[in-house]
Amino acid sequence: MSVKAERSKELTKLLGTRNVYGEVLAELGEQYEHIVALNADLSGSTKTELFHQKFPHRFFNMGISEQDMIGTAVGLARAGKIPFASTFSIFAVGKPWEQIRQSVANPNVNVKIVATHGGITVGEDGASHQCMEDIGIMRVLPNMVVILPADGIETRTAMKAIIEHQGPVYMRLSRMNVPVLFDESYDFKIGKGTVVREGRDVSIVATGLMVSQSLKAVESLEQEGISAQVINISTIKPLDQELIIQAARTTGAVVTAEEHSIIGGLGSAVAEVLSENCPTPLRRIGTQDTPGTSGKPVELLERYQLNPQHIISAVKEVLQQK
Repeated sequence: MSVKAERSKELTKLLGTRNVYGEVLAELGEQYEHIVALNADLSGSTKTELFHQKFPHRFFNMGISEQDMIGTAVGLARAGKIPFASTFSIFAVGKPWEQIRQSVANPNVNVKIVATHGGITVGEDGASHQCMEDIGIMRVLPNMVVILPADGIETRTAMKAIIEHQGPVYMRLSRMNVPVLFDESYDFKIGKGTVVREGRDVSIVATGLMVSQSLKAVESLEQEGISAQVINISTIKPLDQELIIQAARTTGAVVTAEEHSIIGGLGSAVAEVLSENCPTPLRRIGTQDTPGTSGKPVELLERYQLNPQHIISAVKEVLQQK
């Protein structure tokens, strides 16, 4: 079932999901004495330095050694701790993927991997740091929950759900500040999507910062007489299949939007569900099997066709197939 969200009326207030993560981790550290934090020499950027300041004896800087970080997190988890391992997304999943597969996912160990600086909007750091494959390579792992919050409020509520969930979790956060979509009453549930705007003609299924981009697109579409539903899929795995199938049957056309490669991410996951349960005209917005490049985040969203105008174009294309 879907979770109806109380959405903020404006998209002008900005908040960084990584900033919220750091603040909430430090807050929850007081409530849960078993929480420990590990970092790979980037605690200032991942905002886990806030936890370090409050709980220095529960913080471990592993240096530029991501494989060791994951291995140590596994040991701490098996000793009864709740480890949060953080670094940039490319380093969180790229270097230690074998350790994650063999020691975290397969044996279902309670390790939480929270990666910041995901996607193309890392910006000036360029292609080496712009991870657009992480969702795909993490959702294929057994037992792994994959989460991509749409805003800071959802990040806050997701943190509580992650702690209560027994098993491995990968959560991707952004460097770029994103609009606040939800109010404080919002309740995140693992595996449940959120209808943030109702519509009749087409369903836009989005994740992460592309939810706010989709909402901006919908405002323009409405002026053209097109009624678009917007669904926030913040849990890529387990996917809310029921909500996606229901949306496809209601509107008869689907567009997915993600700051990730169209191969293996949200678009692929939705296509898998629809092809087996409810074949529906589909367009996927995401990076098109190409590496990133250095630039300002807003410019890169335009260059890689991740802005509202390209969502509008995809909607019009898919409507022609109905």
